[in-house]
Amino acid sequence: MSRSTPPRRDDPTEEMRRLAALAAYELLDTEPEQAYDDIVRLAVTLCSVPAATISLVDHDRQWFKAALGVRVAQTPRSQALCDVAIRTPRQLMLVEDVLADARFAHFGMTIDGRPVRFYAGMPLCNPEGHALGTLNVLDVEPRQLSAEQRQALELLARQTQHLFELRRYTREQGRLLAERDAAARRLEASRDDLERRHERLKHSAARDPLTGLLNRAGLGELRENPDALARLDAGPYSLMLIDVDHFKQVNDRHGHLLGDRALRAVADSVAASIREGDVAVRFGGEEVLVVLPQTRLAHAAEVAGRVRQQVAGVALPFPLTVSIGIAGGEPGGDPPEAVFERADQALYRAKATGRDRIVVDDTPQVG
Repeated sequence: MSRSTPPRRDDPTEEMRRLAALAAYELLDTEPEQAYDDIVRLAVTLCSVPAATISLVDHDRQWFKAALGVRVAQTPRSQALCDVAIRTPRQLMLVEDVLADARFAHFGMTIDGRPVRFYAGMPLCNPEGHALGTLNVLDVEPRQLSAEQRQALELLARQTQHLFELRRYTREQGRLLAERDAAARRLEASRDDLERRHERLKHSAARDPLTGLLNRAGLGELRENPDALARLDAGPYSLMLIDVDHFKQVNDRHGHLLGDRALRAVADSVAASIREGDVAVRFGGEEVLVVLPQTRLAHAAEVAGRVRQQVAGVALPFPLTVSIGIAGGEPGGDPPEAVFERADQALYRAKATGRDRIVVDDTPQVG
């Protein structure tokens, strides 16, 4: 080889591309790996030298992914023969006597305290041709390599490049899998969110916005629900119709805001008085229908009494009372529509006989 001044590094743009290519493999400062250690051991054996390294040329250093016979993990790039070797990618660089070559006399690398005299480095390139570093062998004596040894070094360099590509492929596949997993999790979260929104919309559509009770649409859905119908068929049940007394006068005298408060108070009183499995529906402007599955009339009258007491205790600028009509049904007896009609008639009698009272089916009055 000529002993002229080493060629300058690539132009800044090319060097940036080379460093970006090196970074893409995520090899720098990684833990030792047996596959790379085996390659440098083979290089030492095949070339009959005391040392070999897989050297990666970073911005300002050369770092050894694997090394045998070299006791340091890295050296300054300014003292790296590999920095010169990578300037001629895919071409083996041989320096038969480092100390006799003016280009490298100042490099000063040693093996067990003795200066390196021989260097052979085969650049390790990515598929685009960027030299990332070298597979190199070193000796403390000037020497040459046979044709077979050169060929072996080139073959080991290709195997090293295959390992690099396998690593990049594996990590890229891992990233793609992670991205797919993240996308799947986002999709699942979005689907869950859509389901929650759908449920909220269904809930909102089936609920009266003022009182929070079911509305007629919600009652319609309930009547088509096999589980809800099965509960009515499981035993005696009661229907309760509640009407706010003199509600039109409340609105006329005190305004709709207080009228709304009165309706919410009645709804809250109903909710506080019934069981979890019972159903309360805002059936009309100031009417509430309560379905009490597996409940006989006597117990339904007790529930109505609690509702009436709760309403009477509401703090409003005017007295608030309700009239309640109750009717009972049996499995295989009158259809629910007929039971509803009887509850409605009981409510009519409660209102006709003075309001603020409970009437159970054809009973004149209760309470």
